[in-house]
Amino acid sequence: MQLHGRTALIVIDVQKGETAPSMDGGIPIMAGGAERHERIRAIIAAARAAGVPPVFIQEVHKPSLVDFGRELDGTEGVHCVEGDVLTELAEGVGPEGDEYLIRKRRYSAFYATELELILKSYKAETLILLGALTDVCVHYTFADAHQGDYHCRVVTDCVGGSSQAAHDASLNAMAYLQRDALVTSDDVLLTLRTLAPEHACVEPAAAARDEAAA
Repeated sequence: MQLHGRTALIVIDVQKGETAPSMDGGIPIMAGGAERHERIRAIIAAARAAGVPPVFIQEVHKPSLVDFGRELDGTEGVHCVEGDVLTELAEGVGPEGDEYLIRKRRYSAFYATELELILKSYKAETLILLGALTDVCVHYTFADAHQGDYHCRVVTDCVGGSSQAAHDASLNAMAYLQRDALVTSDDVLLTLRTLAPEHACVEPAAAARDEAAA
């Protein structure tokens, strides 16, 4: 997997609702969430060990629905409500130390958030994207990153769409914009475990390095 300059990991909306299909999370999502979360946790550990900072994104809305805007005009019902257990970040997925957690009110992780400032602080040029939904929040974040001149790598087996068809179409659309965009978790793990120092944004975490090597 080719990287350009310093690299950051963007962990988009990896929340408990993705693995609770028997509960009403307000949005449709592909099966396989638990398996995706396992791969995501492995990538987060490897990123920390390599000095690639994870930035955690969480979609959250007020129970009054005041901040939904146009999000309920389409297929999605009320979702990601503050205080709902399904809105919480998935088990084992979340910031440690001085890592960032960004709460957003819209699909793109860039829209009306501090993400751009954080990435500029890290001097990041390449972004590794994973999370949910492939065709919504991941795609919208990818599009804004692309227009901001970031090199993007979307981990295809660590994203899940609102349906298989929507997932596939969105991956194709992102690959249309950046020919090297699509990678697998195996690609990412191999790259992180052999990462050159110039691609790191922060000092590698010793505990994470030991965990990834185990």
